[in-house]
Amino acid sequence: MKFSEHVQTQLETLPRRPGVYLMRDAAATVIYVGKAVDLRSRVRSYFHASAWENPKVRAIVDEVADLEFIVTDSELEALILEANLIKQHRPRYNVRLKDDKRYPYIKVTWADLFPKVFITRRMEQDGSRYFGPYTSASAVHRTLDMLRRSFPFLTCNREIDGQDRRPCLYYDIRLCLGPCIGAVTNDEYRTMIRGLVQFLQGRSDEVVANLEAQMAAAAEEWNYERASILRDQLRAVRIVVEQQKVVSTLGADQDVVAFARQDGDACVEVFFIRGGKLLGREYFVLEGAENEDARGVLAAFIKQFYKEAAYVPPEVLLQEQLEEALIIEQWLKRKRGTKVTLRVPKRGHKRGLVDMAAENAAETLAALRAQWQADAHKHEQALAQLKESLDLPKPPVRMECYDISTTQGTDIVGSMVVFVHAVARKSAYRQFVVRKVESSDDYASMREVLERRFGRWKLATSEEVLGTRNARDWAILPDLLIVDGGRGQLGVAVDVLEAFGLRDRVPVAALAKANEEVYRPGRAGPVILPRQSQGLFLLQRIRDEAHRFAIAHHRTRRRRAGVASQLDSVPGVGPARRKALLMAFGSLDAIRLATVEQLAAVPHVPLQVAQAIKDNL
Repeated sequence: MKFSEHVQTQLETLPRRPGVYLMRDAAATVIYVGKAVDLRSRVRSYFHASAWENPKVRAIVDEVADLEFIVTDSELEALILEANLIKQHRPRYNVRLKDDKRYPYIKVTWADLFPKVFITRRMEQDGSRYFGPYTSASAVHRTLDMLRRSFPFLTCNREIDGQDRRPCLYYDIRLCLGPCIGAVTNDEYRTMIRGLVQFLQGRSDEVVANLEAQMAAAAEEWNYERASILRDQLRAVRIVVEQQKVVSTLGADQDVVAFARQDGDACVEVFFIRGGKLLGREYFVLEGAENEDARGVLAAFIKQFYKEAAYVPPEVLLQEQLEEALIIEQWLKRKRGTKVTLRVPKRGHKRGLVDMAAENAAETLAALRAQWQADAHKHEQALAQLKESLDLPKPPVRMECYDISTTQGTDIVGSMVVFVHAVARKSAYRQFVVRKVESSDDYASMREVLERRFGRWKLATSEEVLGTRNARDWAILPDLLIVDGGRGQLGVAVDVLEAFGLRDRVPVAALAKANEEVYRPGRAGPVILPRQSQGLFLLQRIRDEAHRFAIAHHRTRRRRAGVASQLDSVPGVGPARRKALLMAFGSLDAIRLATVEQLAAVPHVPLQVAQAIKDNL
C-alpha cells in the first residue's frame, strides 16, 4: 500500500509527546480521531504492513490524505480532548453513540428559592441538580408524572411570593403544594424537593422515613390537612419503592455496563444501581463498531457516556477489562471528586449483574434489529410505490421538498428538507431568507428559493470547489423534487429546472394538501395515491417536515425582529450594542432583569446608555 509524499513527510515529523491525532480524507473530512501517549509511535504503527490485517486499520490507511495532531501535557488531557473531538466531528471510523443529539435529563433548579423540576437536554453550571442521561424523553415524562403524585413540584413560570389571590388547577388536584398563595412555606417546599432529589438518587428508605416523621408531627399538632397530604405522598412513594428491585444488600451505588452486537450493529445496556436498588436501565446504540474488538467498544462507550453523565458512581462493573482502565479511572475520579473503580467481576453476585445486563443488551438489540428491518421493508415498499405511481425512472432514493412560510408578506422564508432512503437527513436541511419578494407571493418566493438552490448546484459542479463538504451537498441532485402546493407551484419548479437545463434529469412533483393530490408535469389530472399506501405516507411525512422546518425558521426570525425592534427603540442602542447585549445576556427578558451596573459592564455600553435601557425596558 502506497501513501502520498505529504503523509510520509508528516509521519517523519510527529513528536514523541502525548496528544490527539486526527486523520482526514481527500475531502478534508475527519475520518478518525485517536489519542496516544507517544504520538510518533502510535500514528506510525497504522502504516506498518503488520497492522493492515485489521480491516478497520486498512480502511483508514487507504483513505487517509492528511494528518493533524494536537499535543497535550498528559494522557489524561488527551483522553478528554479525544472525547470532545469525536463528539464534534463524529468520524465514521470511531465507535460513537448513534444519533447526534443531546439526551434528556431531569433538572431540579436547586439554586432557586422555590425549585422547579423539568426536562432539559443541556447541562449547565447553574447550581441545579441533574439526573440522567436518559434515552427516551417519553419515559422521562412518565417518570415525572409518576413522581409528581408523590412530590407535587412547581411547573409554572409564576414569580412565587406567596401573595397570589388564586392558585392554578394543579393545586386543586394536589399536584402542587401552592407556594404561590402561601399554602406552604419555603422550608416546607424545599423539604419536599429534597425528598424528590433523594428519591432520584436512590435513597428511597430515607424518603419514606422522613415522610413518616413529618406525617406523625403534623398529626401531633392536629394539622390533619397537612397530615393527609403527607399520607397520600407516602402511599405514592411506597408504590414506586415496591417496584424497585433490590440487587445488593451492601447498599452500594454502581453502574453495570455490558453490550451485545450482531452484523455490525451494537447495543450497550447500562443498569443504574443506587443504594443497592436497581433504579432503572437505559440502552444506547453504537455506530462504527463493526471491526472494533470488545475492549475498544466498551472503552469508546465509557468515555462518551460519562462525558455527558450527570452522576458517576464509585464503582462501574464491566464486561471486559479495558486497556485504558487506569487513565479512565483518573478521569472519572476528576469528574466525581472521589475514587472510581472499573471492575470486571469473574464470579459471584456482581458477575451475575454483568451477565444480566449483557442478556438484556442482546434482547434489546434483537428487538431493535427486527424493528429496523420492518422499517426498511416499509421504506422500500414506499419508494417502489412512488416509482410506479409517479412514473419515475428509478426509486427516488434522495428526495428534496420545499415549502414557503410568511405572515402577511413579511419575513418570507423557504425550507429545503432532504430524505435519503425514506429517512430524514437533517444535516442536509437548508433554510432560505427570501430577499427579492416584498409581497405575499408564494410563487415568486418558491422561484427564488429554487433558483438559489440550483444556482449553488451549478457553482458546485462548474468550479473546482468539490473538496468542501458544503459544495458536495449542493452538487447532489435529487431523484425527486417535491414542492408543497398545486399546479401553480409545479409550474414554477418546471420553469426553474428548464432554466438550469435539468428538466430531463430531475423529476418533479407537487403535493396539494387539500385532497392529498400529487401533480406531475404532462399529466392532465392529479395522481391519487391509495390513502393507506406507504408511498403517500412518505410524501406526507416529507411535506409536513418541510412545513415544520419553514415555520420554525419563520418564528425565529419574527422573535429576533421583535427583540431587535424593542432594543433599537432605546436611545443610544444601535446594531453593535444590541448584538453585544444579546451576546452577554442571551435574551430580552434577561436584559430587562439586569441591573444598571450589569448592563454597563457590557463592552461599549456606557453608564448613561445602560440607564436608558433600564428606563425604556
